[in-house]
Amino acid sequence: MGEWGLLSDPWEPRRGLREGRFRLTSVELTVTNWCNLRCRHCAVGESLVARDPERLPLDLILRRLDEVETLTTLSLTGGELSGSAEVLRSWITPLLQYAKRRGLQTQVNTNLTFDLGRYEEIAPWVDVFHITWNYRDEGHFHRTVWGHGREGASPAASRKLFRRIIENARALAAQGRFVSAETMVNLETAEHLGAMNRFLAEIGCRRHEVHPMYPVDWAADLPVLPLAAFRQAVVRFLQERDPDLWVLFGTFPFLPCSPLPEDQALLRAIAAAPNVSVRNCPDGKNRVNVDLFTGAIRVTDFGGMPPLGDVRTDRLEDAFRRWQQHPRFQPLNCHCPEVGCTGPNLLVAEMYHADVDFRRQRAVLQAGT
Repeated sequence: MGEWGLLSDPWEPRRGLREGRFRLTSVELTVTNWCNLRCRHCAVGESLVARDPERLPLDLILRRLDEVETLTTLSLTGGELSGSAEVLRSWITPLLQYAKRRGLQTQVNTNLTFDLGRYEEIAPWVDVFHITWNYRDEGHFHRTVWGHGREGASPAASRKLFRRIIENARALAAQGRFVSAETMVNLETAEHLGAMNRFLAEIGCRRHEVHPMYPVDWAADLPVLPLAAFRQAVVRFLQERDPDLWVLFGTFPFLPCSPLPEDQALLRAIAAAPNVSVRNCPDGKNRVNVDLFTGAIRVTDFGGMPPLGDVRTDRLEDAFRRWQQHPRFQPLNCHCPEVGCTGPNLLVAEMYHADVDFRRQRAVLQAGT
């Protein structure tokens, strides 16, 4: 594989580029702000609630989606969207069915900690079951998922949840469902990526997404992994992973325009590795997020960005165009077609590449390329 921005990936922003301009091809809906876990690294932790308020009318959301003629993918996120059977039947299922009627690719973000039947109920309309896997073992799972509350949770209860995730992932994979697991690279996972990858392959996951940890919300006070340590972790990971499991690096902080020889060596290693790709970040390049409670239209569901509009009064494409004209987007409004790179994610750029204007950067091409 070894490609930057693999074009067969439906969420890849380059698929929507026309005449050098990004188009809105992907929408993410925040369907719930309730979750049964309290993960230490949660990027939306400050939004979690004990009980969801009333959502906006479903027909309003469907009308707004109808207006996006270029739409190709729909993602549903939370919170934990499988926690309520009523939400699954009244919101998740109708949205997924709408998407499939339009021929869209769909993804649901879930922790897989509830009964398998809940996932089987929506499986006919789901292309990707997207889970988080930041856990080395049962003990680490216990410390991680209750890292921001519920100190009284017992190791036995955590063990039950941990094993249910594994059992559900195995079962869905055995039924032919596409299970994709995301790992955030931080101080607690960096040295264990290879072992985590091999385990995910063992339970039937079809893809392993590897991202930086976003230092926002509950993770805001966690230490950011320095780029040198991140680079070393990726080098070791490429050596230790299962080569048959697709690895997708997302919001990757190492870019083809880097002048550092060690970054260029890493990118060459990734390009040469089988079943490895780098996804350009969809946030703000071809995707917006819509909060079904407040109506807020944002670049992403986390990170503290102010709304670009309100779904009750604004077309999604109008809000998307506002971001394309926003001062924070301009330094990231770049594209090196010779290597298929559309620049960094906003949070990653501000975390690792502050004050860099990527419009002035060009890919470093090796002799003979």
